[in-house]
Amino acid sequence: MPAPPSTRVRGQLAEDQAARFLEARGLLVVDRNVRAGGVELDLVGLVPAGVDDRVDTYVFVEVRSREDDRAGLPEETVDPRKQARLRRGAAAWLVGRDLWETVAVRFDVVSVLVAASDDSRESDDPRAKAPRITWIPGAFEVDRTP
Repeated sequence: MPAPPSTRVRGQLAEDQAARFLEARGLLVVDRNVRAGGVELDLVGLVPAGVDDRVDTYVFVEVRSREDDRAGLPEETVDPRKQARLRRGAAAWLVGRDLWETVAVRFDVVSVLVAASDDSRESDDPRAKAPRITWIPGAFEVDRTP
């Protein structure tokens, strides 16, 4: 029996799945696994300005995954402390690109539950499992204080 994939490998697979999921729904992923302000940002997406929105919206996406939901859902791990870190990282990312005052900002969470059904538990390879992906747009509030 092959060794289970490391936490890092599982996390990367979840981020890949989340990026494909979001791109299929129109979000343009412009950065991945970038460090800003001492914080790792999983995905940075862009919703270009359109008819309804006058400015571009940058979407900072935290991807959380778990093998199953016995210990709770992945999105439940994005607590206030994690939210504060993500806000700090997003602010640093935007300031570093001179975008702080010119764009809208949103924080989303994507939850990837690897063993989404009993049928998917037959293989230990996470690539063989059909994940349940939950997208929570605007998962927490934006603080525009730099």
